[in-house]
Amino acid sequence: MSIQLILIGIGMWLFIEGAIYAVVPEFMRRMAEYLARMPGREIALAGIGSAAIGAIFIVIAVRFC
Repeated sequence: MSIQLILIGIGMWLFIEGAIYAVVPEFMRRMAEYLARMPGREIALAGIGSAAIGAIFIVIAVRFC
């Protein structure tokens, strides 16, 4: 995997996150308030699930594309 792909991936992540905050800021504020009320364990489990899905996408991209 080249450094170029890593930089593209990070750039896409930041672009998408920034675009969401720019387009729907009130929704993101409500989501932040919702997360602040959630137990830490639920947030951690959601993070593990998200990381697992991301890892699967990476494996598929590296092996089949």
